[in-house]
Amino acid sequence: MPEYHLTTPISEADARKLKVGDIVYVSGEHVYTARDEAHQRALELLKKGEKPPVDFNGSVIYHVGPVAWKKGGKWQIVSAGPTTSTRMELFEDEFLRKYRARIIVGKGGMGPKTLAALKEVGAVYCSYTGGCGALAAKGLKEVRAYEWQDLGMPEALWVITAKDFGPLLVTMDSHGNSLHDEIAKKVEAKKAEVYAKLGIKP
Repeated sequence: MPEYHLTTPISEADARKLKVGDIVYVSGEHVYTARDEAHQRALELLKKGEKPPVDFNGSVIYHVGPVAWKKGGKWQIVSAGPTTSTRMELFEDEFLRKYRARIIVGKGGMGPKTLAALKEVGAVYCSYTGGCGALAAKGLKEVRAYEWQDLGMPEALWVITAKDFGPLLVTMDSHGNSLHDEIAKKVEAKKAEVYAKLGIKP
């Protein structure tokens, strides 16, 4: 499988080179955590004509509620296992169109609205293995800011410098391909085959 080492901010051209099945490692300063409430707040600010505290253009958005501690006066990410991304399906398409993030990272894939937005703006969705929070934290080298603290640690906007954060597996690309959809179709086909062998009508 092709392997890419990208540095933020990531261009649309670089994002469009990526295809389902590619492996990506990310470095750079434009890496942000964002779950439901952070997505919602970012979009609400835009409607008010206000700007968020960071520039999301060319960024990596990680669906994660990190565990962090303060050591020597600085925040450090201890664990950062991905959150189930379907929770953000309500917001992600608009977020991508308005803010032009280039890589979304999470767990479990996303739906048709997000897939359409990825194709439109030139971005990808990458899956990170659940249960590997400590490994993910190793790639999130420095917390530069802890924004929107009123949302609480899991929902806040963490501003991070990454170094070889990964491996991230591209499972939805800007060409309309979704590994999640492909697997779902194969499962349904196999299920129908098994039912037929057992003489069961689904």
